[in-house]
Amino acid sequence: MAGVTGVVRDAEGRVLLLRHRLWHRDRPWGLPTGYAARGETFQDTVVREVREETGLEVRVGELVRLRSGYRLRMEAAYEAELVGGTLRIDPREILEARWFPPDDLPGGLQESHRPLITRRPG
Repeated sequence: MAGVTGVVRDAEGRVLLLRHRLWHRDRPWGLPTGYAARGETFQDTVVREVREETGLEVRVGELVRLRSGYRLRMEAAYEAELVGGTLRIDPREILEARWFPPDDLPGGLQESHRPLITRRPG
């Protein structure tokens, strides 16, 4: 299994964070994340997961993390740029979606996501 994460930024440099329904209650905030489907590129996984969870459209950029995972065989993370869509969350998975400046992140953020958010893209 491969877990894939998108570090989605808007034109102002804010990052999209989701408060996940199924994540630990002490750490519900994190980046859009999901499992790659069989035969799907990791970039396509980012596009699909963001669209499914938020209704937003993104353009995937550079690979920013690739490593063996904790419970997954592999974890990959990509920078992504907002290009359109209308924010509408999937309430089965997501409780809330908000844009945050990288220097003002919410409490309860997944610690593994913090370095992805605070790194300088490019």
